[in-house]
Amino acid sequence: MIDVTLLPLFFTTIFFLVISPGPDLLLLSSYCATKGFRAGAYIALGILLAGFVQTALVAFGLGQIMQTMPLVALAVKLIGAVYLAYLGVKMLLHWYKHRSMTPSQDKTDLADMGLKGAELIKRGCLNNLLNPKALLFFSLFLPQFTTADHDLSTQLITLGLMLSVFAFVVNLLFAAAFSNLAKTIATRFKGIKRWAVHLDGVLGTLFIALSARLALSK
Repeated sequence: MIDVTLLPLFFTTIFFLVISPGPDLLLLSSYCATKGFRAGAYIALGILLAGFVQTALVAFGLGQIMQTMPLVALAVKLIGAVYLAYLGVKMLLHWYKHRSMTPSQDKTDLADMGLKGAELIKRGCLNNLLNPKALLFFSLFLPQFTTADHDLSTQLITLGLMLSVFAFVVNLLFAAAFSNLAKTIATRFKGIKRWAVHLDGVLGTLFIALSARLALSK
């Protein structure tokens, strides 16, 4: 069991956590804006699965290991930076290949790009898991809402699952909002469509910048 009196503060805190800018939100918004709600929903599902994994890892003490063994955290951080750079390069290559096309000519969809549901779920999951700050946050944040009256592991698992599911719901709302906003802009401002093909180039650059930021962060 957990202390239910702490839940209002818990949910308020994680709400602001979920809506804060970061690699997860950037990945989610980019796929929603370019590929629609379904792609964003798959990304959100991947982030949900990552949350389940992180909850289990924290309950079994990996977060504490990362705090006491900096080399473990460094290894995860560098792998995460490489993965973000990989996504960025993929987006830049896709932009370079289609940069001269108009949106009407560029008929690529999720299947054409090899981005089936399983691939998008994997991207969302890895994007979250390979950010050591996410796991460290779980290990530092969740214990603040536990009590000495009940089993610690049970409380951590319960809180972690609640956090992950709550974040999933918010991410689905974001996915709907981003995809609808992209459709509205494309419909009302038809002249802007010719710039849409360059969005992958912008996002690819942002992912590479995030990669560098993660690799150089302390």
